[in-house]
Amino acid sequence: METIERIGALRERVAAWRHDGLRVGFVPTMGNLHAGHIGLVTEAHRHSDRVIISIFVNPLQFGPTEDFAQYPRTLEQDREMLERTGADLLFNPSVPEMYPDGHQGTTLVDVHTMSKILCGHFRPGHFEGVATVVTKLFNLVQPDVAVFGEKDYQQLTIIRQLTSDLCIPVEIVGVPTMRDPDGLALSSRNRYLTPAERKLAPHLYETLLAARSGVENGDRHYESIEKAGMQALERAGFKPDYFAIRRADNLQPPAERTRELVILTAARLGKARLIDNVRATRPD
Repeated sequence: METIERIGALRERVAAWRHDGLRVGFVPTMGNLHAGHIGLVTEAHRHSDRVIISIFVNPLQFGPTEDFAQYPRTLEQDREMLERTGADLLFNPSVPEMYPDGHQGTTLVDVHTMSKILCGHFRPGHFEGVATVVTKLFNLVQPDVAVFGEKDYQQLTIIRQLTSDLCIPVEIVGVPTMRDPDGLALSSRNRYLTPAERKLAPHLYETLLAARSGVENGDRHYESIEKAGMQALERAGFKPDYFAIRRADNLQPPAERTRELVILTAARLGKARLIDNVRATRPD
């Protein structure tokens, strides 16, 4: 696996692949990789001839109360994991390489209908940072297909929307959430859980499943289901930010006839902020 840190070298490598008629897949990450990320790389291989992974801790998506400097950087460990996947190229740029004039005051991409709701409400500026860096990476890599996990469903939906709105010729593939046997979604944040908290953490998924069961059994009192979800998480020891039932296509509140839904939640457990979601189909 080749490692490239400079934009010019990345463009030269991709241009050579394009000249050879190869299809390029892309998996953007912030590193500190786990099995869920490796699943994304595996999926990218299914859709492409060459696979690029980026590792870039993006300062633009960290809020004023979030410590960019303390985000775990595990480059050598990540590189070893990626080598075993057969990945072709690791793009690992520095902050000055990505933001040569500084990230403060840079042009921002804002999918305004989705960026300030749900997690965006509790993390102001986060999704503008995500949308901006993903757009920059798409312009640099120019992939045929890009792969993202469904665990961050809001992020995935925002990226699909910006790709459509800005006419970026990239196929977006979502990969189902990978989970531990007890149901906890794989996440870099899980490392912050104490042993006692780790035992409690699966209640997040269990609460989502209970809400889905209600929806799919015909309960249309969504506000009551949301309230019950918040209360269940609080009783289990979480500090939930939200528990919401939304349209699966655009994360807006469901209309009378909306059938395809997503149930999303974010909650703090100790030092960790955990997110998860499940899809639900309302019966006719």
